[in-house]
Parts: sequence; structure tokens; C-alpha cells
Amino acid sequence: MIRRTLYGVAVLALLFCPMPLASQSGGGAADFAGEFGEGCADFASHADQDHAIDPANFDPSAAPCENFYQFADGGWLKANPIPPAYSTWGSFNILQDHNQQVLRDILEQAGKDTSAQPGSNLQKIGDFYATCMDEDQIEAAGIKPLQPEFERIAAVHDIASFQAEVGRLQREEVGALFGFGPQQDFKDSNRVIASVGQGGLGLPERDYYLRDDDKSKQLRDAYARHVANMFKLLGDDESTAGAEAKTVMGIETSLAKASMKRVDMRDPNNIYHMKTVTELRQLAPNLDWDSYFKQTGAAEISSLNVAQPDFFKELSSDLQSVPIGDWKTYLRWHLIHSEAPALSKKFVNENFDFYSKTLTGAKELRPRWKRCVQATDNELGEALGQYYVQKAFPPAAKARAQELVRNLMAALREDLKTLDWMSPETRQKATEKLDMITPHIGYPDKWRDYSKFEVARTSYLENVLRGDEFDNAFEMSKIGKPVDRTEWGMTPPTVNAYYNPTMNEIVFPAGILQPPFYDPNRDDAMNYGAIGVVIGHEMTHGFDDSGAKFDGYGNLKNWWTADDSKNFTARGDCVAKQFDGFEVETGLHENGKLVEGESIADLGGLTISLVAYHRSVEGKPAPPQTDGFTADQRFFLGYAAIWSENYRPEVARLAANTDPHPLSKFRVNGPLSNMAAFAKAWNCSAGSPMVRPESERCRIW
Repeated sequence: MIRRTLYGVAVLALLFCPMPLASQSGGGAADFAGEFGEGCADFASHADQDHAIDPANFDPSAAPCENFYQFADGGWLKANPIPPAYSTWGSFNILQDHNQQVLRDILEQAGKDTSAQPGSNLQKIGDFYATCMDEDQIEAAGIKPLQPEFERIAAVHDIASFQAEVGRLQREEVGALFGFGPQQDFKDSNRVIASVGQGGLGLPERDYYLRDDDKSKQLRDAYARHVANMFKLLGDDESTAGAEAKTVMGIETSLAKASMKRVDMRDPNNIYHMKTVTELRQLAPNLDWDSYFKQTGAAEISSLNVAQPDFFKELSSDLQSVPIGDWKTYLRWHLIHSEAPALSKKFVNENFDFYSKTLTGAKELRPRWKRCVQATDNELGEALGQYYVQKAFPPAAKARAQELVRNLMAALREDLKTLDWMSPETRQKATEKLDMITPHIGYPDKWRDYSKFEVARTSYLENVLRGDEFDNAFEMSKIGKPVDRTEWGMTPPTVNAYYNPTMNEIVFPAGILQPPFYDPNRDDAMNYGAIGVVIGHEMTHGFDDSGAKFDGYGNLKNWWTADDSKNFTARGDCVAKQFDGFEVETGLHENGKLVEGESIADLGGLTISLVAYHRSVEGKPAPPQTDGFTADQRFFLGYAAIWSENYRPEVARLAANTDPHPLSKFRVNGPLSNMAAFAKAWNCSAGSPMVRPESERCRIW
């Protein structure tokens, strides 16, 4: 995913679920921008499926006006339990698994292709995948490829050499201490600046270190055991490993206390603090910034964004108070933590045991080939993506998606004219921003150049490490240069989509432009309910509680009148309050302010896509009932179908604590309960659970 989002405002994706820092994917620290479970059972009927509504997906015991999610998806949920290797199971996973099978075929053929030119993309994807699949070589190598790095850590003798080593480890994408990288300037979206931000944790986020409830304490104990187990796998005795785990917990807890809360980071104004390097030295005087910047490979830096100044104040203090030996222990942990998925089975299994089994509830590792496909997509995504789109994304699919985007933009443009709470002045600015949104469909216009990434069929871990350094160099090369507006933050096979506020762009990879999201053999009502809402969702992110703070050029700039801003905030608060009321499990509710932006986008996407659908059939004969349902009913069934998803309790708790998206059942029932069009389509009476009283109904766009 797009690394600059770790230090600035995140792209706003349709499905953005935070993974633990080390996942099953293999190689390096996993990003916080992917699904909880990537792939599932084979989507065998993908190409030849019945395009009519399947009544087996319904729950006949549920009424649509009582619980629409259960009515529309209950049968599917009962018939599709979560496979042992996954923590969630739903439409996204099924399509992702289909795409992974396509990628597997490409990669296995590439690995056998003796005509592939050395240095070509075909050679690189084939050899990278082949080394990942070579378990015998991985077992034989053990941690030998990491030994030079462990020796450098052992040689650290003072704060200066410690910080230099931090910079070096970050070049290999080890998430030690804090984050550093390029960021599109919030106030000048045409340039790329440097940015530093909080980081350095092994648990998903700050509050996991600080909550006092029993489950949080148990999870911290499990994490400490995991850290100790990893040290024992490195050869430390039990007593030493236990003490080292305690040291890591102490350092990370201090970093967590200094970290900003996720909800607070949703406001881009809170994470934008431009400072000169001189001011940074004054803020955090115990960090040797010159030595650090040199080790990261960044160009000369005179100013940068310090996303969380208070974090760096505390870190500077910790550098003075924590013994150097403890810092060396911390670095050893983060090195092995980061690279564990690319190591031998004992490290992979221990990593899985905590980060997947304990945190997300998965019962077993995914098959090796799936992990290796994902790892190749992570490291060589656009090289692999070129072959994927040739095989799986015909020009007709792109043309139809472009047409849908145009229709949705036209519907939002008309919707803006009808808003009684928005003044003409703000409406004009909103329309200007809408007209400046750039849509990207399928795959980038300019593919990434991997010529400087050396891939050899000798060592998987060495390929991963070279890939991480290559990627770091690519990121560092952006600092101080104009923004490349052709760059994508997702690879073509990804089953997801996003809006980037600093680019003012919406991006729909080829991977999601397939059934059940878009099906050319299905009627328009269901397609508008599925992919149409996805498109509307991403467009609406430009006007949610965070995206609305950026103008059409992607600059952090207030374009609202004072009264309109007040009205908009109140309407967003309405959405947040509703989601505060949704209970994930006894005593644990959705965090309304955390999920506000995504929930605004869901409600807006539904509203806009339904308008776009109605506009598309204007002047035509009324669509007949199909499968016993009216066109509007099929629209809502199409929406519910894409959110068919079972969750394990562990991952539901993780999502409620960290994910800016609500659980799927709330993404369906929440926005629909605000829509008069839904109540009309299903003949719901006032007072039905799916019909909120007028005084409690939320409406923004």
C-alpha cells in the first residue's frame, strides 16, 4: 500500500482493516491497509455463475423491515462458515481468492519460463515466487541472512550509533521507534515533503497497551509471551528471554502513552506541523537527526512535517533515560518481528500463533502458495499486475466502469443542488471540487520501474530484504520533488478501492471490478447497488468529516462558510451517534467518531448511486419485477450481498478497536435505516426497526 499514508492522512478505502504489524504474507512489516483475511475458498463458479438472485442466500425467518442484513444475507452466512485459515469470510475474500488463483497460474508459469530475459519483470516475479515456495532452502538458511544486521545491533554502543542503526533498519522497512518517509504536503499538494510520525509498537495501536479491562491484560500477557518465545528461538535462554520481553513491553508502553489516539488523527489539522530541522532538533534534542537522515538514504532535508510533536518530545526523553542495552534488545525484537514471515517454520508458526490466532482468531496458516502470491504482490505488485490485467481485465470492463463513474458524478452534482442546508457559496466550492476529482480505473497509466530491484533464485529472505531497500529508496527519492499524480496506492489485483484527499482522486483496481461487485450479465439495479455504491462511497469520501477539509486541488484549506461548517459537523455527529449505539459484543460498541468518515461515505454512496440508477432508466419503460423483486428492492439486495461476511469474535474486537470501518452488518442496516427510499421499496411502516423516526434520521448528501 501507499507508504506515505503512514505519516500523513490515510487514503480512504472501501475496506481498510488494520492488520497486525507482522502478518502471514511473508516478508517485511505488513501494512495497515488490507483485508483481515486475504482470500478463501476457490470461487469456482466465478465465470459461469447464475446471475439471478439466489433465494438460498436469504433468511426467510427474518423480515426486511426488521433486520435487512439478516434477511438478505442470513442464508449465506449460515451456509458459509469461516474456513480454519481465516478470521473473516465474505464476498471480498471470495473474490480475492479467485484473483489469487489467477496470480498463482501466472507466477507458476513465469517460474517455468526458460525464455524470460534476466532482469525482466517476468524473471523477477517468477524467481521471487519460486524462492518463496522453496521451503527447503528457507529452512536451511535459517536466520543467516539476518546475521549481519544482528551483529550491527550488537555493535551499538551509544545513542548516536543506536539512532544510525534505527535509520538503517528502517531502510529495510523494520518498524522501529517511529515512521519516516515522503508525504504530499497538505498545504501545497504539488510537492512532496519529508514527514516523521509516531510508531515503534508491536501491538496494533496505543490503547492495547493502556486499557485496564481483563481482555486487554490477557492480550498483553500473550504478547509478552510471544516476544519472549521469539527471543528463545534466537537462542536466548528462558530467563533472559523473559527479561527481554519485559524490556520491550516497557519501551513500547512508553511510546504508546506518548502516541496520539486514532480518532484524533482523523483530523488532518492535528497531524500537520511543519518545522525546520533546527526546530526539530530543539523539539527532540536527544535524537541525532543528521546521522539518522543519512542512514535512511533521504536527500538533504531543511524542513519537514512532524505529525505528532508530543511523541517526539517523549521519545527524546526516553533516549536519555533508557539504558543503551535495553534499546539494543528493542531493536533485536523489531528486526525478528518484521522478518518472521520470511523465515523458517518455527518463526512463521510463532508469528502466526500470536498475530493471527490470538489477535484475529484464525485457526491455521494459509497454504504456502497463497502466502507467496501475496508476498509477490506486496513486493512486485505492478510487475505482476501487468500480467494480471492482460489475463483478467478486458477493455470492455474498463469502459463500463468509466461510464458508471460518469453517471455517479452527475448524480452527485445534481444532489448538491438539492441540499437545503448548504449555502450557494459552499455549494459552488463543493461542485468545483467534485468536477476536479480524477478517476483511475483498472491499472495505472504508467507502470512502476523495477529495473533496480535485483531478484535471484537463491534466497527468499535476501530477495525480501533487497525488495525492502529498493522500495525505501523509491520512497526517499520522492522527497523534495513534484508529486507524481500517476502513482497508485493499490496493486491491480486488489479487491478494494480508495479516495486520496491530497490527490482528489478515486481509484478502482481491476481486482474489484468483477462479480459480485460488477457483473455485466446482471441487471443494472443490482450493479448500481453493488459497484455503483462502491464508486459513490469513494466519491463521498471527498466530502466526509476528513476529506471535506481538503479543496479540489488536494490542499488542506477551509472552503466552507461558518454556518455550513456547523451544519455539516452536526450531520456528521448524527452519524457518529448512531454508530455508537451498535454493539459488537456485550460491553463493546462501535466507536462512532472512529467510523464516522466511512459511515458518511456508505450513506452518501447509497444515496447517490440510487439517484444515478433512477436517472439511468428515466424515459424508459419501468423495469419489470425479476425473481419476485422490484428494481429498487434488487438495488438494496445488491448492496447487502457485497457485505455478506462472517467474523470471528477476536477479529470483530480488533476491528471495533482499530478499524475506521464498522462491521459489515452495521454497514448495511445503519445507512439503510436512514433512507426513506429503502422504507418505500420494502413497504416498511413507521416504527419498524429499519425505519428511524424522522427526528433521528441522518442525511448529509
